Parts: sequence; C-alpha cells; structure tokens
Amino acid sequence: MTIRVMLVDDNADTRSGFAMTLSAEPDLSIIAEAADGQEAIGVAIGAEPDVILMDVRMPRMDGIEATRRITAAAVSPRVLILTTYDLDRYAFDGLAAGASGFLLKDATPDQLAAAVRAVHEGDAVVTPRITRRMLEEGHRPIPAGTTSDSGFAALTPRERDIARAIAEGLTNAEIAERFFLTGGTVKTYINRILRKLGARDRVEIVIRGLRAGLV
Repeated sequence: MTIRVMLVDDNADTRSGFAMTLSAEPDLSIIAEAADGQEAIGVAIGAEPDVILMDVRMPRMDGIEATRRITAAAVSPRVLILTTYDLDRYAFDGLAAGASGFLLKDATPDQLAAAVRAVHEGDAVVTPRITRRMLEEGHRPIPAGTTSDSGFAALTPRERDIARAIAEGLTNAEIAERFFLTGGTVKTYINRILRKLGARDRVEIVIRGLRAGLV
C-alpha cells in the first residue's frame, strides 16, 4: 500500500528536499504541494492525501490554523507538524489543533519516513521530551469541544495502563513490548479507549491523559 503524502512549506527548496527524501521510499508517494496554509486547505480537498507534512510559519495562514481547519472535516488526513524551531508552544498548539505529531526539520530521512508511516497507522509522534515539558510547565491544551475527562473512570485497569502509556508518548510497538501484547491486541485496546472517551484520536488521549493526571 502506498501512502499519499502532501508537502506544505513556503520554501520551495525545502519542499523539494523532502520530496526527494520521501520519494526514495517505495511505500511513500508525494502527490501534492502547497506554499502556505491557505493554499493547503484547497489543495488537500482535491488531492485527498493520507498524510500532510505541515510547516508552521508561513505567509497568509500559518500551519497551526491550516491544521485546525483541515482536521475539522469528518474525514481528514493525518497532519505531521514540521518546524525548524524547537519551541514547545508549536507542539502544544499543533496537537491541540488536531495534528498527529510534531517533528523538527532536521530529523534524519529514516526518522521522517518512520514518522509518516506512524501517523498513517494511527500512532502519535509525540516525543517523551514534549510530554515531559507539558507536565513540567503545566500546559494542558484541550481540543475544542472537550469539557470533561471523567471518561477515564470508565476504563478498565488495563485500559488505563494503555492510556497512560499513550500519554507517555509510547508507540503501539512499544506498548506491545511493555505489556507483552500483540500489535493487534494493542490496537483493539486503543479502539476501546477511543470509544469510551469519545476521543478523536490517540493524540487527544495524550492531551486529555496529561490533563487528567494519568502520567
């Protein structure tokens, strides 16, 4: 299966570099590009990518607002925020806007390709460093429409363990290793957690889990 990728960055050379890197992977295909957030919204509707690599600082409309509008659709692509700036507020704002992850532009080709595959599979690319800073600085970005985290009380002890691991930033594979489970069983648990919490995706589990004090 080929993952359809869209690149959004106001620097044409940067887009070209990412395109060359990702096109070298047999399972990744660059199907569209945009030079700013406003253009990205229209292009995404027509191109229907699986994953969007989204820059943050762009003219006309930044990547955070573009992410918020794109992910508001009933069926939307996964968005991976890319930036040269190692500033936590971009991660916080991007995740709250609906992004599935945050990655610096100086990531290695292998890290970039792995991140695209991870968010396409439903994993969240949320590094432990970002998770720790959210806790240390008291940041609790909450997605629009989220009013209560009481849903965690409805989780079984094992489901709470899985939710806690997600909030720590663990991938499905790492969760499976920690709890001696198969990958399929981990996905089943995550689907149950999403359903019980009424959460949009695993990133919302991260955000709400931090707010509820799971970590």
